Amino acid sequence: RIRRNLRLVLIIVLATMERLRTLLFWMHLAIGVVAGVVILLMCVTGVALTYEKQMLEWADREAVPATSAGGTPLPPEALLVAAAAAEPTAMPTALTLRADRRAPVTVTFAGNRVRLVDPATGQSLGEPSPRVRRFFRLMTSWHRWLAIEGASRGTGRLITGASNLGFLFIVLSGMYLWLPRVLSWVQVRQVLWFRRGLAPKARDFNWHNVIGIWSAVPLALVVAGAVPISYGWAGNLVYRLAGDTPPRPPAREASAGETPGFSASGLDAAFAAVTAAVPDWRTASVRFGAEAAPLTIAVDEGGGGQPQYRTTFTVDRATAHITKRETFADLGPGRQWRSWFRFVHTGEYYGLTGQTIAGLVSAGGAVLVYTGVALALRRFGAWRRRRTTTRLRAVAA
Repeated sequence: RIRRNLRLVLIIVLATMERLRTLLFWMHLAIGVVAGVVILLMCVTGVALTYEKQMLEWADREAVPATSAGGTPLPPEALLVAAAAAEPTAMPTALTLRADRRAPVTVTFAGNRVRLVDPATGQSLGEPSPRVRRFFRLMTSWHRWLAIEGASRGTGRLITGASNLGFLFIVLSGMYLWLPRVLSWVQVRQVLWFRRGLAPKARDFNWHNVIGIWSAVPLALVVAGAVPISYGWAGNLVYRLAGDTPPRPPAREASAGETPGFSASGLDAAFAAVTAAVPDWRTASVRFGAEAAPLTIAVDEGGGGQPQYRTTFTVDRATAHITKRETFADLGPGRQWRSWFRFVHTGEYYGLTGQTIAGLVSAGGAVLVYTGVALALRRFGAWRRRRTTTRLRAVAA
């Protein structure tokens, strides 16, 4: 009796799993067909954005004259004064220095106008690499809101956000669907490696499974990392899962007509103090507030997308005394998790290796969409042929 009951339970479990597999399959297929074009577009633009920071840094270095590259940089105050003199009608709002002496200094003015400055002479080098930045702005625009501008941009974000959620379901459900019904090495091997000499349908099925299996985990992380970017509720959920309270919406920033006063006083000593505290610094940035306010300087030891290597200092202007030092470890768990999700989406959290993996799985995602839609179209064509054949037989009978 016990054996018979166990057999009955096993049959029920297997039947339930098969029904679940069928349900997941049709949901997997339907979402892929409906959102496939948008997902494909996000994957392709994601590949184009893989090394954005490195390419922008390279393009900016090309703007520095060969006679200045590697020379002794001017002090921050002198650089800022020279930049302000070249833009007399605009108020500086931020300054970024780089440890690499071949790289230019970046000065941001009111209205988000950015100019590069020769670190050795203080000469304005103009707008940073306009063509390269124009390309990445275009890729970002397509990636985030389908290049929709103006008041309708929210619609584009809604479409890409929903498609990304659908993509996350496709990847997670695929982890289950890609497993053979019979877990044997012979069956697993069929979907684990690329095979040659297959017919188009079998080839697409093989590629879909192989790429899906090998990219499943990193692709799921990349896609999941975009959800809190698209939806406020998802960002709040990250905080709550970390056991933290979601932050309040940020206060409205000052507009171009409300730019705070600007003063370069104390910059030299403040930058010297914070860079001495972080000897391996790569970039150091300051945003200007009220003239008498302490300076807040962010020092980065990583590549820009690694918050775990970023330290924020608050420095007294008059004494150059560091009054506060905040590292990634000092942040609450909610902010740490939120930062991780943000930069695991681009792979930057794990440096160049992470970016490369994110780019590869994004390219794999594009192939998954192509092969998935191709398989769906073949399935639809076979269904129509069967239906036609059945109808003809019925008429003949």
